[in-house]
Amino acid sequence: MGGLFSSKKKTENKQPNRITEQDKAVLSLKQQRDKLKQYQKKINLTLEKERQYAKQLLKDNKKDKAKLLLKKKHYQENLLKKTDGQLENIDRLISEVEFAQVELKVVEGLKQGNEALKKLHEIMSVEDVERIMDEAQEGIEYQNEIDELLSGGLTAEDEEDIMNELAELERLELPSVPDTEIPTADVDDQLPDVPSAEPATSSKTKTKEPERVAMAAT
Repeated sequence: MGGLFSSKKKTENKQPNRITEQDKAVLSLKQQRDKLKQYQKKINLTLEKERQYAKQLLKDNKKDKAKLLLKKKHYQENLLKKTDGQLENIDRLISEVEFAQVELKVVEGLKQGNEALKKLHEIMSVEDVERIMDEAQEGIEYQNEIDELLSGGLTAEDEEDIMNELAELERLELPSVPDTEIPTADVDDQLPDVPSAEPATSSKTKTKEPERVAMAAT
């Protein structure tokens, strides 16, 4: 179903190409031009053959026939020159008609553009544009007034309250400090006692000392 409707819609939207009288005229001129070119090609081939045939007649001592053939050749050459002029006229006419078609499309485009612009002007006039611009300016000025009220509407007392509240919030965010004093250990209690008496020396050490003196004397 969807494909059927879509294809039908495409068929309806497709517009047949409109062939104008100018298109038919250009087509006819081009056909005439092609026929003239074919005729020129044929004449050129014939002229070359007759020229070669005239040479052969002269070799055969048939001068009268060669002269008659050259007259025919000369006549055909004149016709060939005329076809050159006709081709030139046809090409110029084709160019003029095609250029006129382009100009016509340009004029039609300008006409459609002017009509569209006129409709837009009817939808939105100069007064409408001025009114919209005034409304936009009023909206901007109103917003500026609101911004000024919000930024400058606080008194010195309000500013002080805000700063106090901010300080209170900062204090709550900091870690709490303990109120009780942390006991510290007495350094004197931790050190060992110093002995008051001189440490005793070994008797063995005292006996060896005189022996060292006697040995030194000997």
